[in-house]
Amino acid sequence: MPSNIDETDNHMDLATLNFKPLNLLIFPDWNQPEESLYLELELIIRSLVSHRDRDFLTLLIDVSETLENSELEASLIVSDIVMNLLMEEDLDINCEPEIILLENLNRSQWSDILPHIQYRIKLKAENHQAIAESGTAQIPVVEQEQLSDITLDSQALILREFGNQLYLQGRYEAAIKHYQRFLVSQTGDIELYGNLNECLRNLNRIEEAIAILEEGIRHYPTAGKLHFELIKICQQNRRTKQAISNAEIAADILPNEYVFKLFKHLTLPIVYNTSDEIKFYREIFVRELDKLIQQTSLKTPENKINAFRGFSSFTNFYLAYQAHNVVESQSKYANLLHQVMAANYPQWVQPQSMPPLLENGKIRVGYISSYLHSYSGTLWLTGWLRYCNHQQFEIYCYYTGNDPDPITEQFRQYSHRFRHIPHNLEAVCQQIIDDKLQILVFPEIGMDAPTIQIAALRLAPVQCSAWGHPVTSGLPTIDYFISSELMEPETAQLHYSETLIKLPNIGVAYPKPTVGKLNNSRLDFDLREDAVIYLCCQAPFKYLPQYDFILAEIARRVPQAQFIFPRGELLRERLKLAFAAVNLDSEDYCLFRTIPTRQDYIAINFLSDVFLDTFTWSGGNTSLEAIACNLPIVTCPGEFMRGLHAYSFLKMLGVTDTIAQNEEEYIQIAVNLGRDSDWRRDIAERMSQRQDDLFDDKVCVTALEYFYQKIVLERLK
Repeated sequence: MPSNIDETDNHMDLATLNFKPLNLLIFPDWNQPEESLYLELELIIRSLVSHRDRDFLTLLIDVSETLENSELEASLIVSDIVMNLLMEEDLDINCEPEIILLENLNRSQWSDILPHIQYRIKLKAENHQAIAESGTAQIPVVEQEQLSDITLDSQALILREFGNQLYLQGRYEAAIKHYQRFLVSQTGDIELYGNLNECLRNLNRIEEAIAILEEGIRHYPTAGKLHFELIKICQQNRRTKQAISNAEIAADILPNEYVFKLFKHLTLPIVYNTSDEIKFYREIFVRELDKLIQQTSLKTPENKINAFRGFSSFTNFYLAYQAHNVVESQSKYANLLHQVMAANYPQWVQPQSMPPLLENGKIRVGYISSYLHSYSGTLWLTGWLRYCNHQQFEIYCYYTGNDPDPITEQFRQYSHRFRHIPHNLEAVCQQIIDDKLQILVFPEIGMDAPTIQIAALRLAPVQCSAWGHPVTSGLPTIDYFISSELMEPETAQLHYSETLIKLPNIGVAYPKPTVGKLNNSRLDFDLREDAVIYLCCQAPFKYLPQYDFILAEIARRVPQAQFIFPRGELLRERLKLAFAAVNLDSEDYCLFRTIPTRQDYIAINFLSDVFLDTFTWSGGNTSLEAIACNLPIVTCPGEFMRGLHAYSFLKMLGVTDTIAQNEEEYIQIAVNLGRDSDWRRDIAERMSQRQDDLFDDKVCVTALEYFYQKIVLERLK
């Protein structure tokens, strides 16, 4: 249906008009015989529907100076023509043209519109008075027969600008069309290839995204941004060897771009195919890290800044997902980073003396993160701050990201000083120095590259990491790792370069998740009503290949099983092999669903029967949300703290029936839960009754603050 603009829109918002790169205007004489009017409009609209650039055209139709209710009449005529054309077999049903009806616009409104009009189409019968009053005399005029000759080849810059606007609006399909049409006649710039890649990635058109980056690199071989994106997209889509090969090429072309040396030597798979592959890449990482250390020079100012910039765009995040003790490798890597930061900021790596307490006797504690918003690695921190003893502590928060939301406001509310300093490392470091903290805490170290760089400096006399990312930092500048008694094995100190501090219980005062009530049915998510639904909601890199057989074995024993993976698409091919080994088709059991909103995710928890935790790296926030939904959790404690999250939660709840000691026991518990709905209900009821024992635990906050006081007072003696 055509849209309508009339004289009542005194202050015309051009953003509401769907202008396109090529906008055509006509002034029909609406008082001519209806048959003639209809035929002429049909001829024009038919030409547009079949036009080569129809996706980039808008037709504006003046409906001025006609009979009463003329706009309605014009709209009906145009709609009737369009519908008839689209019903013809030789025309694409998806080719409905963009049409805007303009009724009795004043001169000011015409002045707003005319700069966007490229041509006026001359008609046999026209409203000459409207043409004169509109001020369109300077617009080029074309005959209807010439419409097929009008193309966008001469309007390439407009196409690109429209593509950029659509990209920024998140209208990726439309942006892709505009960018691709631009590339028919022009070579794009680096920004265009980058934007087009991102549009394609957002629509999961990975092959096309890789191809467009490769095309961009052929045109701009020294464009570091395009090389970077190509390496990342290959790594993130299980093409590790291709990612490393691309990094080697980039490192050769751009030898001063240190980030490509990091990718060349230290790129790891996100998802492994076999346990042997894990061992293979672990050995490669150790060997290549030694090479990188030997090859890294910090002798010149250029060397120093290039290495600094490289580390600002790289993390070794995936190293710890190989299920082994990473303290040695992590420490080597972290010491290299520390050397780079010390070379660039020698004034910020010197030991800090403990500042005296304030006159009121309060200890100044700072928390710094790029994720002081709704994010799994920092959401737990709100409890430490909410229950802080403000008579004894002053809380400083440093938010270095820029995605504020209601959780950000909680951090602001719980702070004495809230510093929002986005994406400016030097500014935030100087602010921390000026604030003269006694203690600086990093809720996570390992997920955000600039945060790791800041942690490699000495900005406070005592610096701590916590379990937002439950892996040792390896950094000589981090003194303590604040963890949990229930999550650490007896030999836990061997897993950390920092001194380990074990707070009571789970170590955090996790706020009880707000989950509401279920308002959906299984049909809303295309789930079988009779299925036993096992929720497998961890990130794909937490699933190691040596445990794939467990899901297949559960399916073999529970034929009505459905495993739902909200984030598991990368596992699809691997699971096919595991299920085929027991003569099953994984596609009959495994559902890969993108869940767009948290509300939908919570609904999936309510609709599921069993939560299957991952081996070696347990679910943290996901397990706590499952508990809030009273969803039974099957878990098997791992060797390291990161494999003991769900175990610790269930221990604190006192609901330990579903904690397995080995793989076979894990399978049996999962099978029994699937078969026995009464047992599931019993566990869910007990979880419901004991949630207050788990959430908002203030005991750990008291212990945390005792630790803070102890270390500060010791250093002030």
